[in-house]
Amino acid sequence: MTALEFEDLTVSFGETEVVHGISLRVRAGECVAVVGESGSGKSVSARALIGLTQRDGRVRAARLRIGDHDARGWSQRRWRNVRGSTVGYVTQNALASLDPLRRVGQELGEALRVHRSVPAASIPDRALELLRRVGVPDPVNRLRQYPHELSGGLRQRVLIASALAAQPQFLIADEPTTALDATVQRQILTLLRDIRDAGTGVLLISHDLAVVAEVADRIVLMRDGRIVEEGTTAEILGRPGHEYTRLLLAAVPSAHTRGARLSPVEFDLAAQLPARAAVTTTEPLVRLAGAHRRFGKPDGGVTVALDGVDSVVAPGRVVGVVGESGSGKSTFARVLLGLERLDSGSLTVAPGTSVQAVFQDALGSFDPRFTVRRVLAEALEAGRVPRAARDGHARRLLAAVGLSETVLPRRPLELSGGQQQRVAIARALAPAPDVIVCDEPVSALDVSVQAQILDLLLRVRAELGVALVFISHDLGVVHHVSDEILVMRSGRVVESGPADELFADPRDPYTRELLAAVPTLPVAQGGAVRFESR
Repeated sequence: MTALEFEDLTVSFGETEVVHGISLRVRAGECVAVVGESGSGKSVSARALIGLTQRDGRVRAARLRIGDHDARGWSQRRWRNVRGSTVGYVTQNALASLDPLRRVGQELGEALRVHRSVPAASIPDRALELLRRVGVPDPVNRLRQYPHELSGGLRQRVLIASALAAQPQFLIADEPTTALDATVQRQILTLLRDIRDAGTGVLLISHDLAVVAEVADRIVLMRDGRIVEEGTTAEILGRPGHEYTRLLLAAVPSAHTRGARLSPVEFDLAAQLPARAAVTTTEPLVRLAGAHRRFGKPDGGVTVALDGVDSVVAPGRVVGVVGESGSGKSTFARVLLGLERLDSGSLTVAPGTSVQAVFQDALGSFDPRFTVRRVLAEALEAGRVPRAARDGHARRLLAAVGLSETVLPRRPLELSGGQQQRVAIARALAPAPDVIVCDEPVSALDVSVQAQILDLLLRVRAELGVALVFISHDLGVVHHVSDEILVMRSGRVVESGPADELFADPRDPYTRELLAAVPTLPVAQGGAVRFESR
């Protein structure tokens, strides 16, 4: 039985065609993953399939069938009846998709009432059953909570429960696990697999091949609005035929890629930036001892963000910090940067040591009124670079991170996510730091852009001798870049040690749980170029 089928689908906005005649079929009980980077057309195509194209959008197809129905020419009223009842739709940002003024029970009840799935008297019991089906713990109390009172993983489950309320034949899940912790991501993927096995057709949209490998029966690769390759998951991952597919596979960080370049894009920092004196000491640049930090809660309670944390950052080393949301990772970063005070314990920074930062939200870390020239000039001024030399130095910084000087007069909002993050790294390099604290610097980036940024950061370490503190919930990324790793949970370091040893023989049950949840690609990575650290 076919859940969805379309042929020669074209989507245009004004005179610009963004999806160019693609065709696809999803059977009942099958998961097909559409993979591609930002701008590939995957989300635009998905929204076109359920009547959610923007007002100026135009959708054409030689064939568009949802179940047994020809969907071409359906009115918006018909689409509103179909969405939810026949087709469920799950987006990445559950917090933005759920009504902040409605409790979870009201949210689910609305979906059940609109589609008349069950008698009114049975709605509370059905809502409770839906939460249990998607694995929400303590579902009775969750029904009374608002979305903002739930964790990211719980919100995502509630959104999936809402999409399943009317028992649709087909489910579209658009980047449902991006930016989720490894264990929560695993739970969502297991849930999607269960939904598929129960007979629902699933279209999973993602930029992450390691994620879709966990659940997809078939994979479709999109680039620039076209399908460039498709096949079974085993075929695509084991014998990729298209160069783009091979590039995406090679860009996935893992234990196999440690010390190797992930991207073909070259960076030559040493040719652009002044050489630094070779590091001759092994004395710590930064030391945290017995660090405690607590925050008050509105109800009078206390959140323990750091609970006796010890850490050392040595010259030219990479310290990876992993843990789930709420583990204390970001508070750890802010303490190292002097942005949070300690309640007790000590932070010691070696004399003359400069510490800079690169954050996940590069755009949010810039003044939106500043041009790139002014962003870099401000950092160079802090590094005591003479005014007359700043413009030339800014050009060299941009060249070092792979950007043209043409971005100097542009504002951050005019740049892509990858360009913004490179400017953030250039800004961090401007004062010639000894340590850069990287707080989730790649979690929101496409896999190939992520690869470029990771390569660049490893060049910073290898060629300039800069120490890195690399904070992430993505264990594959952390294993790729780190020398030592700290595993945090509820403000405490539950395990630490050399990266390879910790990944090969984790001692703490929590570490083992995190590692077991990491999605992996069942293919060997090869042909990589290794960096030599000085």
